[in-house]
Amino acid sequence: MLAIISPAKSLDFDTPSVTKIHTQPAFLKEAKAINQALKKLSPDDLSDLMSISPKLGELNFHRNQQWQPPFDEKNAKQAVLAFTGDVYQGLDAPSLSEKELEQVQQKVRILSGLYGLLNPLDLIQAYRLEMGTRFGIDGAENLYAFWREKLTPKLNKELKAAGGPLINLASNEYYKAIDAKKIEADIITPAFKDLKNGKYKVISFYAKKARGLMCRFIAKNELTKAEDLKAFDSDGYYFNNELSKGNNWVFTRDH
Repeated sequence: MLAIISPAKSLDFDTPSVTKIHTQPAFLKEAKAINQALKKLSPDDLSDLMSISPKLGELNFHRNQQWQPPFDEKNAKQAVLAFTGDVYQGLDAPSLSEKELEQVQQKVRILSGLYGLLNPLDLIQAYRLEMGTRFGIDGAENLYAFWREKLTPKLNKELKAAGGPLINLASNEYYKAIDAKKIEADIITPAFKDLKNGKYKVISFYAKKARGLMCRFIAKNELTKAEDLKAFDSDGYYFNNELSKGNNWVFTRDH
């Protein structure tokens, strides 16, 4: 079993890491090439490219200039501890034991516009580059074209080692970086819905947090089989057989 999640825009490089265990990104060479291209962009260029404020354009200009491998514990941080968005609040990696963190490392992968595919304990430096950014690199018209042919075989190799299936907990923006037709394993896509005004609806904040909660559930229970996911019951969610169809599994919550 291998779950994929999206990265987060919000980052924390100030809080000390809870573990010394770390690995290096598999696509650091590619990330370096992307960073070299980003380094040429001014703060205004970045604001226009990413539709962000001048303040954020300035911040990310400095991040790009300072970005420099090799990564170590002094100049970088494990991805799963550096990202702090809704998914990562649900996963809450800092509260996991070392053994549980090793399970996260085995069973979760993070898609990234800059790094391609990250193991949770891969060291990263601060960046902002969403997968959907219209940024051409190395002859590819955008990041999807650049990454798709690299990420799909890499995932297939890891799925073969892990023994499938692929649990798609990524956003649509990031999931499109994979050629799903070429994935050599079953793909299960969970959806999380809350009861509101008598109907089950996807509420973005809760759904993102639930993706992280499911990764935490997989790690803590050392899951290997897809069927075991149906026991997911964190924060009041439960598998809804009526609303689920095929490999699109729906988990609902009534409060």
